[in-house]
Amino acid sequence: MNEQGLVLWFTGLSGAGKSTTARALVETLQLNGGKVELLDGDDLRKTISKGLGFSREDRIDNIRRIVYLSRLLSRNGVTVIVSVITPYEEMRELARTEIPGYVEIFVDCPLEVCERRDVKGLYAKARNLEISQFTGISDPYDIPEQSDIVIRTHKDELQYNVALIMDYMTTKSVRGEPV
Repeated sequence: MNEQGLVLWFTGLSGAGKSTTARALVETLQLNGGKVELLDGDDLRKTISKGLGFSREDRIDNIRRIVYLSRLLSRNGVTVIVSVITPYEEMRELARTEIPGYVEIFVDCPLEVCERRDVKGLYAKARNLEISQFTGISDPYDIPEQSDIVIRTHKDELQYNVALIMDYMTTKSVRGEPV
């Protein structure tokens, strides 16, 4: 029987550093011989969630699909790294409730820093009303109040944040606590 894999769920604003940190974590886990899969929001929007918009209902449906896929992978012993904005607390609660081994990682980064990092120009388009329902500008982002891990990409180096997550995984595993 396969051991249940963890689902490390990165949440934060666009440009906060979710995908960058997630990819670095995947590399570290793979170097250690782990079975790991990255589910990135941008990639998922082009595949399993193609055709969904950004209304509240479509965003929740997108998360339901990612939760389902995460459960399938993790029940087969895969560590799943999910990198999606997940702006509403109800979405994160759904994931927390539905996924055994769910670990929420809040990528805390101020909006103004995210806007400076925005290589796609999405924040500028949202501020010019060219994009509607943009998280952090015209659509809310509910700041998580019960994340398992908080990383601050505007203050701490990438490798420090990866080490913090790895330490959390090791500590929880050693103590045998549910994560």
